[in-house]
Amino acid sequence: MKKFFLLLLTAFLFIGCSSDDDTIYDYIGTWSGTYEGSDKGIWNFVVASDGKVTGTMHSDINDENYNISGSVSTSGELTGSIGLPSDGTFRGTLTTEKKAEGSWVNSVPTPERSGSWKGEKK
Repeated sequence: MKKFFLLLLTAFLFIGCSSDDDTIYDYIGTWSGTYEGSDKGIWNFVVASDGKVTGTMHSDINDENYNISGSVSTSGELTGSIGLPSDGTFRGTLTTEKKAEGSWVNSVPTPERSGSWKGEKK
């Protein structure tokens, strides 16, 4: 009986220990950086505790602001849109090392513009 109990206890310990330590908490906070391509400027957004992303990107060329909204997964994948209503995409990856990078596309104003972005958590 004692061996059976130890066997069960060991099995529960292995089941309870998971190597999947991904959590949204690593990404909560303010992120900012620059973007470039067929337009250039700065961006910033805030990741809330539920993974929702809200922010803006400011065009140095057009002197306009565009809204960023979306979400971040527990693995750091950012899926967002630009504009209200959505006129483009803002996608990329946030890391636990507080670095971020990705790509963007904006259809308004025409012609469509696109490029890459990078930044970090503040």
